[in-house]
Amino acid sequence: MQFAHPYYLYLFILFVPLIAHYIIRQRTSHPSLGISSASAFAHMPRTWRQYMRHVLFGLRLATIGCLIVILARPQLKDNWRTTSTEGTDIVLAIDVSSSMLARDFKPDRMGAAKSVAAKFIQGRESDNIGLVIFAGESLTGVPMTVDRALLLNYIEGIHMEMLEDGTAIGDGIATSLNRLKEGKAKSKSIILLTDGSNNTGVVAPVTASEVAKELGVRIYTIGVGTNGNAPYPTRNMFGKIEFVPQPVVIDEATLKTIASNTGGKYFRATDNKTLEAIFAEIDALEKTQMDVRHFSHTEDDYALWAWLALGLFALELLLRYAIVRQIP
Repeated sequence: MQFAHPYYLYLFILFVPLIAHYIIRQRTSHPSLGISSASAFAHMPRTWRQYMRHVLFGLRLATIGCLIVILARPQLKDNWRTTSTEGTDIVLAIDVSSSMLARDFKPDRMGAAKSVAAKFIQGRESDNIGLVIFAGESLTGVPMTVDRALLLNYIEGIHMEMLEDGTAIGDGIATSLNRLKEGKAKSKSIILLTDGSNNTGVVAPVTASEVAKELGVRIYTIGVGTNGNAPYPTRNMFGKIEFVPQPVVIDEATLKTIASNTGGKYFRATDNKTLEAIFAEIDALEKTQMDVRHFSHTEDDYALWAWLALGLFALELLLRYAIVRQIP
């Protein structure tokens, strides 16, 4: 425990003159009612009530002492604790183009991606994690943070209409790098999940990977889509969405190059179980030992002293007027 205003504790010095005054007063006090002789009472035994008057003075001093402690503002002490843990800076870059609604995954590719990403985040307690979404353009969903609730809430709300349709893989990598470049962690990585090939955007995917290499950022690329055909969403002449079987086309060559250039790894997810296994493997690969300092903030802690002062004062009043009453 510490005190916000410790100089108030010097008020305890006042106890010295208070105690001295009490002793002197007890020795020099005279009865207010005079009688001719007190010899008849000289041999009477002292009772506990005679000593209780000193207890009353002790209770008064204890009450004053509690008030002095309250004035000094007792506080719970700040606490720093250093632990060794595994942590890194990671950005999840998720494709939110319309093709991610294809139903070769359950419930669809986007739903499966959101589910495994949420589980991945929940298991990375010591990491700074950011979220980037991309389609025809890219957007920072959540900057680097350790706030798991914020990340999970954002993932829950991801949907296709958030960005213009298309697949700008290079822009997604560039936006992710902007989030990572100021990070202090020794290990930095991007997990990029897409189901197509780059068909728009400003930055070429391979160029973005070369920049990532210079910055020391690893990129793990995940191609999402079954082998063969998959039911893709299309709009019919009435504007309603229908699912029509179409060939799955993923630019695996580019995704492999991106991963190879940065020291990462390319994965192909063909179903929900495979996607979960991929994230589990990445989780095992991205482990870095680091020291984390935990801080507990200061809080006022005077409630106990206040209740104690009130209780002591109430006890003094009870004893003074109910048990140790004085004759005027």
